[in-house]
Order: sequence, then structure tokens, then C-alpha cells
Amino acid sequence: MNFPKTCIVIAGPTAVGKTAFAIEIAKTFHTQIISADSRQCYRELSVGVGKPTAAQLSEVKHYFINSYSIQQEVHAGLFEQYALAAAEEIFRYNDIAVLVGGTGLYINAFCDGLDEVPLVLPDVRNGVITSYKEHGLEWLQQQVMMNDPAYFNDGEIQNPQRLMRALEVKLSTGRSIRTFHTRQKKTREFSIVKFGLELDKQILHHQINQRVDEMMENGLVEEVLRLIPFKHLTALNTVGYKEFFAYLDGQISLNEATDLVKKNTRLYAKRQMTWFKKDLCIKWIHPHNYAAVKEFIDL
Repeated sequence: MNFPKTCIVIAGPTAVGKTAFAIEIAKTFHTQIISADSRQCYRELSVGVGKPTAAQLSEVKHYFINSYSIQQEVHAGLFEQYALAAAEEIFRYNDIAVLVGGTGLYINAFCDGLDEVPLVLPDVRNGVITSYKEHGLEWLQQQVMMNDPAYFNDGEIQNPQRLMRALEVKLSTGRSIRTFHTRQKKTREFSIVKFGLELDKQILHHQINQRVDEMMENGLVEEVLRLIPFKHLTALNTVGYKEFFAYLDGQISLNEATDLVKKNTRLYAKRQMTWFKKDLCIKWIHPHNYAAVKEFIDL
């Protein structure tokens, strides 16, 4: 079914050029942007998350940028509600909206809706978090392998947040988290077209390394210093912050932390591409191929 309103979704790995691309497309259609980035929504984070600059934000209005504090719980369900409300607001004045980001789960939540949310017991959640902090990732992987082999076989077993979620769901409900993944798509009252930005791996890796160097020049370590009182928060257990917390704790050198951020960012980009490549609706284009989007929308 075709609707008179259309949302252009722009996905892709970190550092591929999504921000600049989305701004160009939004300016072309005189519309606004909804960010689908799980970290750029936090007011306290800036340099380490590659947030759009003040000049870029002044060019085009962005939703879901600086919308929350790191002390608030932000999840895909909240994003789904926020982004749908933002799209509805944009559609009051324009037939086109733009959604851009690299958080695949958030994009899926917006486009297709979320599955049933299992009820997790607070004591179970706190116990899983505490045990992970004490015993580390390997312990967490073993627990998920024993308790929820269905998730362990094809889930993100290097991602502690995903592993903790799988474990707390199984311990709380007795069911694998996979049983809650029904993948029943919700109907949206607008059309959705998806574009993915893609570069040769060597070029993307160069851009990732270059961006980390620029972050260092722009004060990333100083930003991390200001965030030390909050380093226990889940929002900061992420690439670009955890490595420098280790440096500030004296565990590794500054050069080691910087190299580790580059390595972990490259690995993250690989996981993003693995996620997005599963979506056969995404049309893959070069980050400078603005014409492909314009031509498709004008059809």
C-alpha cells in the first residue's frame, strides 16, 4: 500500500558519512531529520559519539539529539514512540521525513515495531549486572550458553548488554528471549524507503581511524574526564568511553586507549553492516550519491 507520506531511512556503519548525507537530503526536500542513534540522544555526550556539530544542527532540525540525560533509561521501545511522534509532527508540514542512524534495533523499531516486552524481575536484573561486573564477559557468555543456547547460537555474544538482557529474561520468565521475537510487523501510516551508505572496507577503516584522531584533537579525553562520576552507567559502557576510563584508571597508556578505540570502532562497524545486510529492503549506495535518493523519491 502506498501512502502520501514517505520516510527516507538512511542507515550504515559508523563514520561512513550518514550525518552529512542526511542533511543534504533533508535540505533538498525542505524537511527535518529524526536521529536513530542510541548514543547521540544523550546531552552529556558529544565528542565521543560523533554528534552533529552546532552548525549542522542549525542547518536542519534534528529530533532525538540531546533529548535525554545519561542518567535516564533510553531503549528501543521509548525510541519507537518518540520517533513516531516526531514523524507525525514533520508530516503536518511536509510529505517527506528523514530518519538516519546506525542503531539497527532503533531503525527496526521505527519501521516494523517491537515484539512483546518480557517482564524482568528487578532482583534478577540487579543480580545479573552485579555478577557481570564481578566476573566479566566470559562468565556472562557461559551463563547465556547454559541458560539460553537458542540466543547464544546466533546472538551478539560479544555485546554484554545483549547478553545480560538474554540472561535476565530467561531467569525471570523461564523462556528464551528468542520466543519473544515474533517479528510481526506493525502497519505504519506512511511509506518507508531505506538506503544504506557503503564504502570499501579499507576506505571506511581509514575514515574511522581519522575520525578518532579528530575526536582526540577535539577534546575526547577531557570529555571523558568530566564523565568519571557517571562511568558506572550503562550509557558509558560503550566504545570511545570505556577505553579512556581504563586509561584514566592507569590500566593502559593513552596510545593504547586510542588504538583500542579505533579497533573497537572498526569491529562495531562490521557488526552494523552484518545487521543491515540482513535487511533486503535496503538499497545500497555510495555516501555521495545523493541523486539516487532524489530520483527514487521523484518516481
